[in-house]
Amino acid sequence: MEPNLFKYIWRHSRREQAAILLLVVLSLPFYFVSLSVPKEIVNTGIVGQGYDGPGDTQSFLAFDLPLSETLFGEPIRVFEGFQLEQEPMLLALSFTFLGLVIVNGLFKFQINTAKGRLGERMLRRLRFELADRLLRFRIISLRRMKGAEVATMVKDEVEPLGGFIGDAFVTPAFLGGQALTAMAFIIVQSVWLGLIAGAIVLVQALLIPKLRKRILALGRERQLTSRALAGRISELLEGATEVHANDATHWERAEISSRLGRIFGIRFEIFRRKFFVKFLNNFLSQLTPFIFYALGGILALRGSLDIGALVAVIAAYKDLPGPVRDLINWEQQRNDVQIKYEQVIEQFQPGEIIDPEMQDPEADDGSHLTGELAFSSVGLADESDNNVVEGVTLKLPLDSATAVVGGNASGKEYLPQMLIGLISASAGTIAIGGRDVAKLPEAILGRRLGYAENGAYLFPGTVRENLLYGVKHQPLREPEYDEDGKREWEAYRAEARRSANSLYNIDADWVDYGALGVGNEEELRRHLLKTVSLVGFEDDVYRYGLYGSIDPEERPHVAEGVLKAREALAKRLQEEGFNELVARFDRETYNMNATLAENLLFGTPRKPDYTAESLADNALVMGILEDKKLVPKLLEMGQKIAEFTVEIFADLPPGHPFFEQFSFISADDLPDYEAIVGRAEKTSVEQLNAEDRRQLLGLPFRYVEARHRLDLIDDGFAAQVVEARQAVADTIDEKDPGAVAFYHLESYNAVASLLDNVLFGRLVYGRAEAQETIERLIGEVLSELGLRDAVLTAGLDYEVGIGGKRLTATQRQKTALARALVKRPDLLVINEATSVMDGATRTAVVESILKAREEEEEGRRGIFWTLERASLAQRFDQVVVMKNGRVAEVGGFDELNREGSALAELLSSD
Repeated sequence: MEPNLFKYIWRHSRREQAAILLLVVLSLPFYFVSLSVPKEIVNTGIVGQGYDGPGDTQSFLAFDLPLSETLFGEPIRVFEGFQLEQEPMLLALSFTFLGLVIVNGLFKFQINTAKGRLGERMLRRLRFELADRLLRFRIISLRRMKGAEVATMVKDEVEPLGGFIGDAFVTPAFLGGQALTAMAFIIVQSVWLGLIAGAIVLVQALLIPKLRKRILALGRERQLTSRALAGRISELLEGATEVHANDATHWERAEISSRLGRIFGIRFEIFRRKFFVKFLNNFLSQLTPFIFYALGGILALRGSLDIGALVAVIAAYKDLPGPVRDLINWEQQRNDVQIKYEQVIEQFQPGEIIDPEMQDPEADDGSHLTGELAFSSVGLADESDNNVVEGVTLKLPLDSATAVVGGNASGKEYLPQMLIGLISASAGTIAIGGRDVAKLPEAILGRRLGYAENGAYLFPGTVRENLLYGVKHQPLREPEYDEDGKREWEAYRAEARRSANSLYNIDADWVDYGALGVGNEEELRRHLLKTVSLVGFEDDVYRYGLYGSIDPEERPHVAEGVLKAREALAKRLQEEGFNELVARFDRETYNMNATLAENLLFGTPRKPDYTAESLADNALVMGILEDKKLVPKLLEMGQKIAEFTVEIFADLPPGHPFFEQFSFISADDLPDYEAIVGRAEKTSVEQLNAEDRRQLLGLPFRYVEARHRLDLIDDGFAAQVVEARQAVADTIDEKDPGAVAFYHLESYNAVASLLDNVLFGRLVYGRAEAQETIERLIGEVLSELGLRDAVLTAGLDYEVGIGGKRLTATQRQKTALARALVKRPDLLVINEATSVMDGATRTAVVESILKAREEEEEGRRGIFWTLERASLAQRFDQVVVMKNGRVAEVGGFDELNREGSALAELLSSD
């Protein structure tokens, strides 16, 4: 990267900079004239110089040819102007001044707008370039970096550069031009005043930057310590388990406190120095007006300077400190951003970086990898120059299943990483079909090889998006836009081109159907479900789908099928005698196994204002409850729930299972409700303040009589709730339509889960194995109606969370294996990707993948698998045994499994 910020800016924005500089040059004559007009207003318009008596006139806007008197001996008048008396002249000059103010303002507006656009465009370019370089880093370089620090650099540390880039060339030209123009005007009026002003400005220009050098050094130190703090905070999040498990919270607090103390000291020193410099700068700026008033006044009194000229000089100098001060600030900002720029690019220039041509998406020649896999004297040194792999030489058929086994420090885990091109071999070569892996572009390695390793990362998004991540190489089908959409996309693309950003459309369809061997969306869906099943992830995805939902407008046939399943389940429950396990929804009946909120709304909220936690603050619903005289009963229920919770849980520690069972009040909120209960006992619920009443009203809406069993809902109250139900529905339909998806036996609820739609009720609390029985029956009904695939498809839309944190470790690894298999690679490379699984699951996954790869077409079924347990190698065509970074043995499992062999030694320790 270009180390000099100014060269970087000029290289990528010289045309825009030149255009803005031209505007600056054009603005200066108008600025000079605007300085001269106040003098004319005072001398001509007010004092009346040139007017000898009433009725006299002078020319306004008369224009002589520039330099005509010098060239031709006399002035040559181009325009005679307008003859005006004194008062009209005063008004004309005043309006001229106003016009110049507007013109100068418009110039500033255009210049600042152009600077802002240029700065943001260059900031976008720089951030993209940094992100682009991250994508070209070798894995070994990335492992030395802290994610939080890198994110801070790209997001925050380059932010000031965006504001400076537009100012880099324009500001010194614009401000310098204005300052020189003002100085020239002052000198024209009075040489002595001009020399004094120039001397003080020179002192400012030389002294202030020197005083600010230490501030810049402190700023650099502050930036480094702040970046380190961001990295340390990231470590705390990643190592939270270890911190709490080892009671190290106080040590961490002290460590963070020490870092914050260093930052505080640096920042305070910066403030102290900065405000001293500001004080000095302001003093020097105000010293000149003092001299002007004193010396200029004396000159005016002696007749050496007229009043208009003195006023004009003072007005001109009033505009001079601003540009000078801004120029000094610009110089400080220049040094500051140069330091920031150097610090950032220093981190983005590792020893080895991938050539852009190696990431060309068009570099794929379309042919499959064939032949043999050859390691020739391959070696690898770690960051300390210790050889972790030495002299590995192998020749393996590409379409065979190869297992790599070894103990700790055997170096087996590095072979897959070198094979896939993630790290570069220190010695020797790895070739596939005679083609050096180090010279193969990512368009071939990333598409022809499938890779999964232990601790694989899942990106935020759905299961489906993660499975298809390996087949999104470039946009293949552009989205269909209307005319407005086309114009927006073209404008976006044009701006992206100016900023040297990617011109690819993220909204396009990137999925490479051809590489997957599918022709349409339906075939793709079946392929994904087959792959999910292959790695033993089907049951989990099915469960995600069962508790997920679908859009009935997009998939009406599924919604219809679910309604049929609802009817079939009711029939099955009747036939098998399980009716008592489900309390079905009935518009005319209160469901004791559902919450009070659900009974009142008789539906599923679409808006957060209608959840059980928010109903007490919902004016629309509470208004209905007031009309139906239900609020007093709700307050009474809230008081009893609060009293019960405070009494039972007062001495229980936070996290006790009872808090989950009676999930009305959290352990943190318990003291607040204890105080409310105390106040209610002294007076009454009705006399509590509005906030206390609101908190009590929020408790009953989460109450389930069959679950909590506090005997708070009798038949009379239940009947009142059912009566209010219709009023609630009618009012919501009228005043907030669509806020709640109401339950109807004959229709699909678009907000509720598939499980709830089929069940159309709630499981009865307190019945042993009710959930397992009902889920089994629902599964049978859905399978009989051919809806299992629909549920699985809905499960593919399950959000995995940041880093896949919503999945278990085993589920994440299964997803990673499926992602590698989805693209049907020529060679599947797996690096201990089943280590988190239990023995039975690991064995089942290995056998399932091996069997599936045997069924692949010739040349696309190769497997190179680094195994956690040597016993699994017996299912592979050949086995490579690694020991101390070298190949100890190569051959078939039965051939190598002999007494005294390296494989036998590993098997004995399995």
